[in-house]
Amino acid sequence: MSDLAKSTSALRSRGKKALVAFLTAGYPDDDSFADLVSASVDAGCDVIEIGIPFSDPIADGPVIQAASNAALARGVTLRSVLQQVAKLSSRLSVPVVCMSYINPILRMGIEEFADEAKESGVDGVIFPDVSFEESGAFRPSLRSRGLAYVDLIAPTSNGTRVRAIAGASSGFVYLVSVTGVTGARSAPLPSGVTELADRVRAATDTPVYVGFGVSTPEQAGEVARHADGVIIGSRLMSLAGDGNAAHAGQRVGNFLSAARKAVDAA
Repeated sequence: MSDLAKSTSALRSRGKKALVAFLTAGYPDDDSFADLVSASVDAGCDVIEIGIPFSDPIADGPVIQAASNAALARGVTLRSVLQQVAKLSSRLSVPVVCMSYINPILRMGIEEFADEAKESGVDGVIFPDVSFEESGAFRPSLRSRGLAYVDLIAPTSNGTRVRAIAGASSGFVYLVSVTGVTGARSAPLPSGVTELADRVRAATDTPVYVGFGVSTPEQAGEVARHADGVIIGSRLMSLAGDGNAAHAGQRVGNFLSAARKAVDAA
């Protein structure tokens, strides 16, 4: 069992719903990004998901696309992200998961990436543009280093596919709440999300976390009543980029503190 799986399983056994912060690496800048990580942990996040900037993030909406482009313009790379994670992870008390599109991984090489990710303190990975059928090319290299491979399940997945993906995922199952890209949404989440979360949880012992579109503490609380955890990303990146970068950590931390209360209340 990976360290991520041990951590998420322990949370569920204690009856605690997880709160996950997605942060684009190197955004708004390296120092502010480090502040965002610290603020997220201080606000009560149980997992930090770090997005590797990529030029064509097909699963992401305008907010995370803009954050990725800004980080890339500053020269942020996969290797530089792992180096920064190594500096941060030694003082973090929660697991770190890297979300990356597959091109940067292929360019580095899966074996080299797995070695460097493990050495830097990464606990798990998410590859949003790798299908379940193609994932077998990457799982063994990651598993042999003790890295969790987190699978995504879309709302369009049928029962057979849900069971197969949920049974393979390690650490947690990432349940996508919408048939679309990431992005903050003021409207209520689709009514089918809670039903799908219940269905996926019934298919696996692995904790089920819901992401994409969770934008308010109220939405986080509603999702937490049906899932094992909640992932928030675009709203955080919007807050991080909305104003003085030096105060980004405070803005994000305040929001996550409110989300933490809502999730705990659920």
